[in-house]
Amino acid sequence: MTEKNKTTNNGTSRRDFLKSASMAAAGFMIVPRHVLGGRGFIAPSDMLNVAGIGAGGKGQSDIAAFAKSGKANIAYLCDVDDRRAAASRASFPKAKYIKDWRDLLEKEHKNFDAVSVSTPDHNHAIIAYHAMQLGKHVYVQKPLTHDIWEARLLTEAAKKFKVVTQMGNQGASNDGTRLMAEWYDADLIGDVHTVYCWTNRPVWPQGIQWPTNKSEVPKELDWDLWQGTAPRKEYVDKLVPFNWRGWWDYGTGALGDMGCHLVEAPFRVLGIQYVKDVQASVGSVYVDEFKKGVFPESCPPSSHITLTFPKTNKTKGDVTLHWMDGGIQPERPDELGPSEPWGGEEGNGTLFIGTKGKMFASTYSDAATLLPKERTKDAKAPQKYKRVPGGANGHYAQWVEACIAGYGKMEVSSPFEVAGPLTEALLMANLAVRGHDLKGGALKYTWDNKAMKVTNFDAVNKYVKREYPAGFELKA
Repeated sequence: MTEKNKTTNNGTSRRDFLKSASMAAAGFMIVPRHVLGGRGFIAPSDMLNVAGIGAGGKGQSDIAAFAKSGKANIAYLCDVDDRRAAASRASFPKAKYIKDWRDLLEKEHKNFDAVSVSTPDHNHAIIAYHAMQLGKHVYVQKPLTHDIWEARLLTEAAKKFKVVTQMGNQGASNDGTRLMAEWYDADLIGDVHTVYCWTNRPVWPQGIQWPTNKSEVPKELDWDLWQGTAPRKEYVDKLVPFNWRGWWDYGTGALGDMGCHLVEAPFRVLGIQYVKDVQASVGSVYVDEFKKGVFPESCPPSSHITLTFPKTNKTKGDVTLHWMDGGIQPERPDELGPSEPWGGEEGNGTLFIGTKGKMFASTYSDAATLLPKERTKDAKAPQKYKRVPGGANGHYAQWVEACIAGYGKMEVSSPFEVAGPLTEALLMANLAVRGHDLKGGALKYTWDNKAMKVTNFDAVNKYVKREYPAGFELKA
C-alpha cells in the first residue's frame, strides 16, 4: 500500500478499503490453513485462528474465553486504543497487534479463519460485514448492530457468505431458556399473552447534554478510527471506554445493553420475531426547578416500552411485551409473598404470564422459576432441547467448534438468523423512544417489516439506517 492511500490523521480516507474489500471478496478463495504453511499454522480441522477486533473490556474476556476452549488460537489483536489492548497483548504475546481493523482485513485476511467483534455498537456492522465478505466466521457482541437496516443486512449476509455466526448474548446458551421452553411446550403455564422484561440499566450517564468542555485526545487512542461510522465530534473526557452507551451516535441505551439478554428467552420460548407495533413513555430530566430538559443526543434516563408481536405457531394470539429500564419494574405477581425476592439480584428479570400460570428468570435466563415457586420442584416436562455444555460459559466454545466444523454442520445458540430479528425488535423499540424527541411520543408506531419502515410517523425512519461518513461507508 502506498503512503498516499493510508488514512490521514484528520480522518480522510485512503483508497477506499471498504470498496476494495468487496472486490477482494469476489475473488477470494478460502485456502486450508495447512496449505498456506509458515508461521506455525495448524489445519483448521484442529484449531481455529481468531482475530480479536476490540481487545479490551468485554473484548478481552471474549478473547480469553475463545482461547480457554482449547481449540482457538488468538492470532491477531486489534484495537483503536493501546491502553485497552494492553492486557490482551500481555496474555497473548504471539498475537500480531494491528490498530486499524481495515488494515487487518485488507492485509492479513489469509492468515486467520474467524473474527470476534467487540467494539462500541456503532462499529459492529461495518466490521462484521466486511469480515463476512472475506469468508470469515464472526462472533459479534450484543447488540448485533446499531441500526435496524444493519441487523437485516447481517442476517442476510450470514446465509449469502455461508459463515458461522454467533451474537454475544451468552444467556442464549444457558439451560434456563431451554427449561422454560420445555415448561411452556408441556402447557404448564398455558398460553402466554404478556411478557415483562426489566433492568436496572442504565448504570452510565443518560438524559444529559453533550459536554461542552473539550479534552485532549489521549496519545494511545485513534479518535477518528474510534468514531468510525459516527458523525465527527470533538473528543470529550470519560466517553471512552464505557459511557458512550448513553449517546445515540454510538450506543443503543439500556435496551441495547441488556435487551439481547432478557428478551432472548421470549423469542425462543414463544417463537416471536418481528414487531407489529410499539409505543413508549420515557423519563424526563429537569434543567432547573420548573423546566424539563430535552437532550436528543442522549438516551433517556428511563423508559417503559410496549411491543406487540403477531401470533406465532406457539401462541393463540398476539403477544404483548413490556420493556422497562431505569429501575422501573412490573407489579409484583400475586403468587409471591410481600417479602419474597424475585428476578435477579442485579435488578434484571423476565416474567411470562400465561392463561394457566406464570414463570420468570433473571439475567441470562438464570434461576428459571415457576409461580408459585413450589411448582418448580415438582414440574414435569420432557427434555426436548439439547443443552450446551458449560451453559453461558460454553457459548464461546460452541461457536469455536461450529467454525471448525464448517457452515451448516453444527448448531449454535444465537446465529444471526435468530440474533438479527431479536436485535431488530429492540432497535424498533428504540425508534419509539427517539420519537419523543421528534414530537411523536404519544403515537403507537406501526411497522412495515418488509419495507423496514414506520408507516404512521415518517420522521423517525431516518434512524432505521443512518448516513455514514467518508471512509466508513457500509454498502450491501
